[in-house]
Amino acid sequence: MCPITNGSDELALGKDAPPPVIAITTVPEDVIDAGLRSLDHYKRKLSPWRYSLRQRLLPLIRWETPYLAWMQHNMRSPALDSYFAITANLGTHTFFMVVLPILFWCGHTSLGRGMVHILAAGVFFTGFVKDMLSLPRPLSPPLRRITMSGSAALEYGFPSTHSANAVSVAVYALFTIHSPDCQLRDSTKLALEILSYSYAFSIILGRLYCGMHGFLDVIVGSIMGAAISVIECVYGTDIDKFLHQSSWIAPATVALVIIFLIRIHPEPADDCPCFDDSVAFAGVMIGIEIGGWHYATGNWAWDIPVPATVPFDLQHMGWFTVILRVFVGVLVIFAWRELMKPSLLKFLPHLFRTIEKYGFILPRKFFMPASEYKNIPARLKVDNVMPSVSDLPSLLTSIRHPGRVRSVSVGPQSAADAYETLAYREKRRRDSLTMTSKELEAGSPISRSPSPKHHTNPSSFSLNSDDKDGSVSQASGVSASLKLNVAGNLPNPAFSQIGSYEQQMGQGHVIFSPTSPAVEKDLEDETEIMIGHQTEMEEKEMFSRLEKPRSRYDVEVVTKLVVYAGIGVLAVEINPIIFEIIGLGMGQHPPPLR
Repeated sequence: MCPITNGSDELALGKDAPPPVIAITTVPEDVIDAGLRSLDHYKRKLSPWRYSLRQRLLPLIRWETPYLAWMQHNMRSPALDSYFAITANLGTHTFFMVVLPILFWCGHTSLGRGMVHILAAGVFFTGFVKDMLSLPRPLSPPLRRITMSGSAALEYGFPSTHSANAVSVAVYALFTIHSPDCQLRDSTKLALEILSYSYAFSIILGRLYCGMHGFLDVIVGSIMGAAISVIECVYGTDIDKFLHQSSWIAPATVALVIIFLIRIHPEPADDCPCFDDSVAFAGVMIGIEIGGWHYATGNWAWDIPVPATVPFDLQHMGWFTVILRVFVGVLVIFAWRELMKPSLLKFLPHLFRTIEKYGFILPRKFFMPASEYKNIPARLKVDNVMPSVSDLPSLLTSIRHPGRVRSVSVGPQSAADAYETLAYREKRRRDSLTMTSKELEAGSPISRSPSPKHHTNPSSFSLNSDDKDGSVSQASGVSASLKLNVAGNLPNPAFSQIGSYEQQMGQGHVIFSPTSPAVEKDLEDETEIMIGHQTEMEEKEMFSRLEKPRSRYDVEVVTKLVVYAGIGVLAVEINPIIFEIIGLGMGQHPPPLR
């Protein structure tokens, strides 16, 4: 990974670069290419049907990458870089984990439950598909990845969880606004409707602009998000009524179904954090259902407008009390997380070792079993969903000075990126040699080079007379679709740029450095992208430069499930009771007339 500052894309366009000479070098048959093992990686790691489906979708992701790079280049500016990097946080798990409890504490129980359902389902099922297909993000280069989160690039790309979250929230908001029970004024409805559309559009466009996802990722993610919201809006109310009118068996059954879904979550081909996020939201879902059911059976909750409604009336309580109860509620949640996480990480390994002796352990790939370690490091960062207390200073800094933590990176950032870079490099080499053989048989004039030291510049894509039929540019089929290979025709400038971006695919090197770019003032100050153009780069060298994933322990799954289930219970039951006990509730005041 090579973080860089903002700037012009002269390297990407290569406007002043002279037309390259296409050099064909004969490769001995006994030489083992660096990319051969990477081509078999997913075939070895995935089941045949998963690998077959992956191979059907992969060409689409490769095909759209140059167009994404062209769009990004023509849109980029310092202001948009900051805007889309910051607004991407509005679609993250951390944002929703902070906002959702506040909905319950302010009396919007029905809205809060609906939001938890659609977001938990969106995170879980997009993560499910990500790990099942193990499809990479669009290649960098030619794309530049603009982000404030270092962990986001470590996930697979298809489908986009940000897009699913944004669309599901927008669709759910639109359903709520236009429902017969909505008592808002028409002007307020119109404003909220515009806000919903703008929110979804901004998040989706931002994922494309930031180079984090392709068109296929955001389209499928948006469809999944919309479908989840429609199901919640149509059947959510009836399901909630059934749960609250049933015995404890109903929420217990929901919890068992969720645990079963966690167990059958697909094993990824690479060490991907998608599973961690799915477990976190699954835990919240379990806590919400169990806590909500139990809260509704007691005397603390209101039954109006729905069971388990937290007593709240702004006119009776006043803004000071509301702000104070939100502060207390957040403080309790952070205290729970800070207390339970280290306690479970210390206690559970002993329990897991005992269980493992009887053969009941269910191991998961990339998670170290308890029998293989003695202690878990203190202050282990087990997830990126909710920040710990130690993370708060850096979080506040990112809010006050977003430019200091925003990074623009070029090059492979994860194992999936590295495998795709090597695979595409090998694909291009094979396609180029195949086209060369055909041209030699047809008597086409191609200049030969006896040494591999003379390489064409991948950043400039100018076809001279020696490449009139596009033998090199057809490596991915992009040039053929753009009709850049018609002899005697001058390609459209936009198509030439897209062709140049296609030539950069598979040329990236991993150059790791900390993510700490300075605040950019102008795009003209941008440093050059560090793109290596050695035709062979050993896999060991590339993977040695990647940031190594931390050791992951088997107890983390249960720890995360318990901690986040507890957060769900705190949000819907424990904290509302605490509010009443310490005088931040409604007391004996009756529910207001609706």
